[in-house]
Amino acid sequence: MNAYVAGQNLKRHSSIKETLKQIFAFAWRSILKIRREPEQLVDVLIQPIIFTLIFVYIFGGAIAGNIANYLPYVIPGVLAQSSVTASLTTGVVIREDQEKGVFYRFRSLPIARVAPLAGAAIADIIRYLTIGIVTMLMGFIMGMRPGGGVLGAIGCIFLAVFISWCISWIFSLLAQVLKTAQSMQGIGMVILFPLTFISNAFVSTDTLPSALKWFANINPVSHLVTAMRELLNNGVVGHQFFLTLLTGVLCVMIFAPTTVYAYIKRG
Repeated sequence: MNAYVAGQNLKRHSSIKETLKQIFAFAWRSILKIRREPEQLVDVLIQPIIFTLIFVYIFGGAIAGNIANYLPYVIPGVLAQSSVTASLTTGVVIREDQEKGVFYRFRSLPIARVAPLAGAAIADIIRYLTIGIVTMLMGFIMGMRPGGGVLGAIGCIFLAVFISWCISWIFSLLAQVLKTAQSMQGIGMVILFPLTFISNAFVSTDTLPSALKWFANINPVSHLVTAMRELLNNGVVGHQFFLTLLTGVLCVMIFAPTTVYAYIKRG
């Protein structure tokens, strides 16, 4: 008990430099888990391929007239949908570790309280990067030649990675509220399906009924997709790009400290 209390006291006095070292130590721990269990990356490798093939070959002709016209439109949508959905994994992994008691052992260590949570979130950047690279490669293989060039494609990937990392803090908070990883997965998908599909990711919002169109137009995913399309197809950093960045920053500012507080109180 004394060691636990001492650890709690030391946590309050961790410097910024020490906190960053601890965060990256926990990120490396999560990366090592992926190295030992590479099947954890199967979903981020397979999902973008399947979604790209399905949407391009089934809807390309109907929506854009042909595959070539649809690719520049749908690739940012697939990237946004796959990346945002992958952010749920952070919360699921945290919840699983807490069920096993791992995170409660971390609480007895003289480390910053944010370190285990931030480390898990940072490690999942590998998943988001994998999704971005696979999605763009699929687009190039299928014949996409974006006007924004390689820099536009890279900008697209990094914007998707940043926003997915920001959203992962929402699911990290849910991991502190919900009791099991299964409930975390179920509720997470209930949240993500409307966000990713009632948007402009795959079709124009002009085709939607008025209520759905209103939701799609204010949906942050729609702004993300629009920003990525401008980057990918025109090499343009427009107001949608900065609006998306601002949304991500606000998300972290609200949910990161709330998650840490909930994590401490749960103890």
